[in-house]
Amino acid sequence: MDKVLGVKNLSKVYGPGCASCFELTGPEHDTNICPNCRSVVAAHDVSFDLYKGEILGIMGESGSGKSTAVKCLYFDHEPSSGRATFFDEGRQYDLFNLNAAQQRRLANHRFGMVYQNPHLGLNFDITAGGNIAERLLMSEVDNFSEIRGRATSLLSRTEVLPERMDELPKNFSGGMQQRVQIAKALVTNPPLLFLDEVTTGLDLSVQAAILDLIMEIQQEKDTAMIVVTHDLGVIRLLAGRTMVMKYGRVIESGLTDQILEDPQHAYTQRLVASAL
Repeated sequence: MDKVLGVKNLSKVYGPGCASCFELTGPEHDTNICPNCRSVVAAHDVSFDLYKGEILGIMGESGSGKSTAVKCLYFDHEPSSGRATFFDEGRQYDLFNLNAAQQRRLANHRFGMVYQNPHLGLNFDITAGGNIAERLLMSEVDNFSEIRGRATSLLSRTEVLPERMDELPKNFSGGMQQRVQIAKALVTNPPLLFLDEVTTGLDLSVQAAILDLIMEIQQEKDTAMIVVTHDLGVIRLLAGRTMVMKYGRVIESGLTDQILEDPQHAYTQRLVASAL
């Protein structure tokens, strides 16, 4: 299988940091706030590999560090330490050692990101079609008819009516905004897609439609995905492998079926039991 992403010892600390940050935080201390310097250890020593066509789930409660890890990989946050390597068409990219222009190029061309809050992923001052056009222009596609055609095709694919392409996202429902975000993320056919709590706060019927869409994309495009969620139903449906995080640490990882049916860590056992 082709590896798409390799992450080694990723850590992110918010605050000044000190020599005791990692030693005095984590699940065994029941906190991610350092008692010495009050820094927040949002993620520590996160490692995993991701392969073509695979969906990796990262689950945990709010504050577990799951979103922080993904936002570091998408360059929204700068990691404190660690390494991440992206494998693409025979080339390797050391993500955290790229300059800002190189990072932007990868984010615009080869990665896709769908946030829980559509305001982070969409420009609400331009139309739905304009959001997709904006990403294509960043990817150096400048033929108007091609841009318009691809925008129309993708919005239809994500069940946004073509006649609404020229409307502002603020006029859309939350589920419709998520669909526009997904269309925007997919327009460059990225081999790697990050999905951060994309169904949270949506009606169950809308959630189901978006999850069906994600599965179709994965099967048709063989896209590698990282799905961040606290919803075990989403993990069970989408993810072949899963990591469980608590207080910034990975406390359990493996095949999703094994983790949900025979969780080893007491925290994972409580998470699974609470969803039954």
